[in-house]
Amino acid sequence: MADDDKDMLVFLADEPDPAAEQEATAAAVWRVLLVDDEPDVHTATKVALRNLDIEGRRLEFQHAYSDAEARKVLQQEAPFAVAVIDVVMESDTAGLDLVRYIREELADAQVRLILRTGQPGYAPEISTIQNYDINDYRTKSELTQSRLFTSLTMAVRSYSQLCQLEAGRVGLEQILDATRELSRPSGLQQFATGLLTQLCALLRIDCDGLLCAALHPATRQPYILAAAGQYSNWTGKLLEELPEGGIRSRLEQSLQAREHVLNGDIGLFFEGANGQALAAYVNIGRQLSELEQQLLEVFCNNMSTAFENLQLYLDIEALAFRDTLVDLPNRNALLQLLDQHSGEQHTLALVDLDNFADINNILDESFGDAVLQAVARQLCSAFSEQCMVSRLASNLFGVYGPDVEVNPDQIQSLFAQPFQVGDGQTLRLSATTGLARAEGRCGKDLLKNAGAALKQAKRLVRGKHLYFKLEQSRAARDRINMLQMLRTALSEQHLQLYYQPFICLRNRQVTGAECLLRWRTPDGQFISPEDFIPIAEQSGLMVAIGEWVLRTALRWRISLQDRVADDFRVAVNISQVQFAEPSFVERLLSILRETGVPRHQLELELTESVAIEDFDRLKSKLQQIQAAGIDIAMDDFGTGYSSLSVLQRLDLNRLKIDRSFISGEKNHDSFDMAKTIIAMAEHLELQTIAEGIETEEQCAELLASGCEEGQGYLFARPMPEADFIVWLDAWPGA
Repeated sequence: MADDDKDMLVFLADEPDPAAEQEATAAAVWRVLLVDDEPDVHTATKVALRNLDIEGRRLEFQHAYSDAEARKVLQQEAPFAVAVIDVVMESDTAGLDLVRYIREELADAQVRLILRTGQPGYAPEISTIQNYDINDYRTKSELTQSRLFTSLTMAVRSYSQLCQLEAGRVGLEQILDATRELSRPSGLQQFATGLLTQLCALLRIDCDGLLCAALHPATRQPYILAAAGQYSNWTGKLLEELPEGGIRSRLEQSLQAREHVLNGDIGLFFEGANGQALAAYVNIGRQLSELEQQLLEVFCNNMSTAFENLQLYLDIEALAFRDTLVDLPNRNALLQLLDQHSGEQHTLALVDLDNFADINNILDESFGDAVLQAVARQLCSAFSEQCMVSRLASNLFGVYGPDVEVNPDQIQSLFAQPFQVGDGQTLRLSATTGLARAEGRCGKDLLKNAGAALKQAKRLVRGKHLYFKLEQSRAARDRINMLQMLRTALSEQHLQLYYQPFICLRNRQVTGAECLLRWRTPDGQFISPEDFIPIAEQSGLMVAIGEWVLRTALRWRISLQDRVADDFRVAVNISQVQFAEPSFVERLLSILRETGVPRHQLELELTESVAIEDFDRLKSKLQQIQAAGIDIAMDDFGTGYSSLSVLQRLDLNRLKIDRSFISGEKNHDSFDMAKTIIAMAEHLELQTIAEGIETEEQCAELLASGCEEGQGYLFARPMPEADFIVWLDAWPGA
């Protein structure tokens, strides 16, 4: 009993020890709130626990003598580790009401609660502990000094663990937020500043540190990328130039060892891609806790990943907006600038190097690259920083800037001088330029207008320049509209074939017919082939149209089986674009098999323009076609590229004499040309057919000159399929 008495908590009126209080306040402490309506309990508890040291920290007490007073203290004071609360004070449930207030209204889940009461019947121990998150519940008679020591020690340790868990949770949330924030696309400078700010926030210190970059160790010394606090004016300095040796040494140590240095002021290492790295110095002024070290490890790993992602983003951005060959902005960068700035007094010039393909073909591509680099250097030196010089395509450069700089005189003077290419070689170049004034237009429209002017200049004034005019835009818009209409006409079967017969001039027998493509719009208007065929050829649509024409013409020929002789041929015009297709012969034979038309009933008409194609390839295709039993005629002969030597080397069956040589009267120069063509064809053993015969006199003259067949208004105009049948039935020579 005596031993128990010694361990009893005795309520004494001892005076507090001022020296002990001062020492506890000066050191790191655990703050304890004592809530009891009896002053003696406060004094006795404080005296009993004044020498208690828990985990290297002493206790600091705050006193409240009622539920209401405790609430004010809790609202105003810093967080408490433990609250020792009397259950029965101004009311029977005052202590429990305070517990409910702490947990629910203050939402403080960390402070540990110890309840004690002199009247245990008012609050059953089990239900109280279950309903209210408390650490211990004791009657005052049970709380001997050793038991109070035990309860308080367990409560403080529990509080410490909860604080560690909460700090870890908050730290991890902050790391995740930092990772999300710093993983967004940004510049290197912005990333570095954000990293430094997030690092100081994680350590709960003022932003006072440096971030050093070692991005290209082989070409640039490590330098300060971001700085804050007392070091803010060090941004941009080389690491070796820092005035404080300790900081310099710490950063160098992190970079060289490629690891963190955590003793004293900390140095952190962030590894990037391709040997690049960042190192951070933070003036923390204290030892890091174990939790802080763990959080820093996670933070650094995440930031290293974000740094690698940033490098990847910057590399992608460079590829997207930079031409690596000449180190100039590319088309994307120019469009971006044009959309952001469309000054009224600005001009866009597209500069196209003339005959650049010859440079690559005659010399080699590496020399061509050197030429492009030389032009890029000259353009950059010729224009001020107010202008953007860019490379848009192989040999196409763009210059955008004020009218006073971007003008034809400035560009032509640049190309008046020889260019220094490679190792001192000089080369004279010329360029064709299309210019368009900004006048508030959006980037795409301005670039389109300059492109239209360039196309016009290359066609009309190669080596010089043209400014964009509105008429060019209208013409381009009309071509686009016509192309869209033509696509629709093909898909909705608005295209038609008309047929014009071939007549034997000797006996007026019908020997065949040429199919001619016609386009009739839904409103009944005809669009001339001279207008839409070039657009179809330029757009690539001619291949699809050509196959449709061939199938339709062959099916029409099948429908004539009982009306015409077996040697009646249908002639189909083949454009240069179709003929140039590598698979043309294969597709031709496939369509013949598909339709079942005998091959001798088909004749292909090629224009003289096919002669500009590679001759060996041309000859090979012609031989394949003739070997299949298909006749070939050269259309509009005498107006194009053919020469006697070309005709001698090509496998042809027939020459079609152009109508321009037929329309003249007897002894007219043009008609004399027709006679010359007939004589040449006879010498080459080629059959002849004349176009555009309109009079009997022309017909007689051609027959006398040796021409075998003809077509023209004298016999019949081009006719739709049904009209051709009516005409055929009525023709005397049929």
